[in-house]
Amino acid sequence: MEAVTESQGKMRLEGLSEKIFLDRYALKDTDPDHIQEGDTVLVLTHDDPKFPKKEVGIVTKRTGSELEVELRNGEMVTSNADKALRTLEQTPEEMWDRLAKTIASVETTPEKQQEWQEKFRSLLDDWKLVPGGRIAAGAGANDELTLYNCYVIPSPHDSRGGIMETLGQMTEIMSRGGGVGINLSSLRPRRAQVKGVNGSSSGSVSWGGLFSHTTGLIEQGGSRRGALMLIMNDWHPDLLEFITVKQNMGMITNANLSVAISNGFMKAVKEDLEWELKFPDTTDPEYDEVWDGNLDKWLSLGKEVRVYKTVRARDVWHMIIESAWKSAEPGIVFMEYYNQMSNSWYFNPIICTNPCGEQGLPGWGVCNLSAINLSKFAKDGEVDWDSLSTAVRYSVRFLDNVVDATPYHFEENKANQKNERRVGLGTMGLAEMMIHLKIRYGSPESLEFLDKLYAFIARESYLASSEIAAEKGSFPAFIADKFLESGFMKQFDDELRETIRENGMRNVTVLTQAPTGSTGTMVGTSTGIEPFYAFEYFRQSRLGFDKQYVPIAKQWVEENDSETLPDYFVSAMDLSAEDHVRVQGAIQKWVDSSISKTANAPADFTVEETKALYELAFDLGCKGVTIYRDGSRDVQVLTTKKDEKDSKKEPEKAEKIAQSTDLDEAAPTKDYRRRPLRLKGATYKMKTPLGKAYITVNEADGAPFEVIVNVGKAGSDVFAMSEALGRVSTLFLRFGQLPDGNKARLLIKHLKGIGGSGAVGFGANRVDSIPDAVAKAIEFYLDGEDDSAPVASASEVAYADMTAASATDTHKHDRDEDGDVYREGLDLCPECGAAALVAEEGCKHCEACGYSRCS
Repeated sequence: MEAVTESQGKMRLEGLSEKIFLDRYALKDTDPDHIQEGDTVLVLTHDDPKFPKKEVGIVTKRTGSELEVELRNGEMVTSNADKALRTLEQTPEEMWDRLAKTIASVETTPEKQQEWQEKFRSLLDDWKLVPGGRIAAGAGANDELTLYNCYVIPSPHDSRGGIMETLGQMTEIMSRGGGVGINLSSLRPRRAQVKGVNGSSSGSVSWGGLFSHTTGLIEQGGSRRGALMLIMNDWHPDLLEFITVKQNMGMITNANLSVAISNGFMKAVKEDLEWELKFPDTTDPEYDEVWDGNLDKWLSLGKEVRVYKTVRARDVWHMIIESAWKSAEPGIVFMEYYNQMSNSWYFNPIICTNPCGEQGLPGWGVCNLSAINLSKFAKDGEVDWDSLSTAVRYSVRFLDNVVDATPYHFEENKANQKNERRVGLGTMGLAEMMIHLKIRYGSPESLEFLDKLYAFIARESYLASSEIAAEKGSFPAFIADKFLESGFMKQFDDELRETIRENGMRNVTVLTQAPTGSTGTMVGTSTGIEPFYAFEYFRQSRLGFDKQYVPIAKQWVEENDSETLPDYFVSAMDLSAEDHVRVQGAIQKWVDSSISKTANAPADFTVEETKALYELAFDLGCKGVTIYRDGSRDVQVLTTKKDEKDSKKEPEKAEKIAQSTDLDEAAPTKDYRRRPLRLKGATYKMKTPLGKAYITVNEADGAPFEVIVNVGKAGSDVFAMSEALGRVSTLFLRFGQLPDGNKARLLIKHLKGIGGSGAVGFGANRVDSIPDAVAKAIEFYLDGEDDSAPVASASEVAYADMTAASATDTHKHDRDEDGDVYREGLDLCPECGAAALVAEEGCKHCEACGYSRCS
């Protein structure tokens, strides 16, 4: 989130902001022969197949195909020209010029094109509107790049051919970089009869596994990670298997899962009623021609259904809650309510969402996204309502023009989108705006403000779409009486409704709150409608870590000469999960599509609290809910009561660490030494590039016998890899013997000096990586401890266990007894490998490189 500087009237991005802009959104020349001295390039500085690293630099010399490049940090590197990309756009102004011209080019006359090119350019200036990533990268680049991020394709036809057809459609979309949503409810349940082959079906969940596996292949082979959402309706006989499928290792690993919940199911939950799991009668002679996954339509035709099982609705609900509590999945989409509120209810029902859940779509629906940067509309402690109104109205026209400016690779997408002209205008920078206004995010005052703000944005958006309809015509499927009957339209006043009845509507929906992880990081503001994840963080360099502030916090600190921020600077984990959901509900009221939002909860958040949170979301009118409970991917035992924080139990927790590596279930061999009931040892507190590590070395017969490594929060990749390192080291120490009997020295030799992306400390205390820290801890144990050896106390060991498994504040900064500020709760980024991945907006994004799973 580096600041920007102005140079010769142009905005110059710095640091990560510049790298994201040049790498993802600026136009580039892919021909290495065109690179010359003086060119700005993105150069591959670390050619790793899993974690390649690019840096921005200036070519200072070219000799044949060899380049000498001066990086932004002053470092000189050499590179082959085919490992560098020449950037054709170096500043946002150049991109804004391209976007304004391209999106205005579909206006009907040269005069209109010139008028709207100027208006769009003023809108884009200073990041007032931040286009969706696909629009920014693709508009005006060439005629092949789609400007849409994600798609929902129709539910598969219930046949082998239909499933393969859906698989092919999904593969084509993903290979072009799009995310896909699929509702599996059209597929017959497990063990249902298949007459054609005189056998039975393997079930809808198994076919979901096929879609998931294929997504993984595309992720490995393509230029963009595959993104897949699988949804199942609450009446499907395979529902219980679907809810728990991720507990079966390897079956569905490359998809997000959500259950589509009906109003009837929620009524059955509240009244403790039975619930039928059912499916159409597959022997119906018209089954193949009529059945498309819409159970209401099937029943309206007088068709029969077969009840496979009757269950208690509360039991199913509790199963969903337990699974979400345990592993953050499945999510929930209140699908019947979604369709009641949807403006397309009468001609194009919502069947699924895109992979991040913010956009409910019909079959062949698409995401058409951009975000207004609200931080630009806070002026002198007030909202600049006039400027915001203009920006909203221009933005709606901008997105409507995208419908005509984008190429379509699937005729079905084109036909659907031209029929409904769905657009999704969202916001970013909400948290920053509220800080400028001194309103505490999540407070009762904030809920009143959010209702006013988003009602204003919704009204201005609908007026803009209606004005465009008066000029250019309504979307073809518009029928005024039916359109105005939607739940969303009933919220508006008579004046607006009458304007729409008279002028029509250009777009079936107008508003979406989508993730803005990469673009928000590039711009340097808060992402989406989320609070800031934290106000201070550490940037790693060759000299170690250095403390950074997000721009608005940095400005306050500098102006007030204090590092204690006011209480209206509120971060994600300062809020209760209920606060998150109440904010979501206040905004959802005025968003005709949906919202990508994460309700962050502490590790000790219980199953019953999760249940209450989901039911609150339903009562508040949310269309879905995502909870991320800290450490939720590593807890095995469910509880509905909070553990008492009894200090007397801390020594017991410390003892549990020494016994936590359970490696003795395998049958013993003559080469394998089993773990005694009790071991003695020491735990060392080590500072590593990925956070504070607690490394326990236990001995048997006078030699190191067991290593336990504890880094990061439970459920994170950092924690998993650290635990694996400890287990593998322990196995090495327990199996077999060396002639000199000194396996520990050999382990030190192979681990010591392994380098990662950075280092902490200097001289003898320098730690290059977690493996290096493990080697040093074993070395301390063998050679004795000097004054610098960081031995942890029993209470610190207990604290390490608590932070890994049940700490309530692992996302906050903390300060240790040495006075060092450190950051907990981060995970490894799949793109750059840094421990900088945070969960928010119903998604995850990296604070180090700007990677986002969803944008």
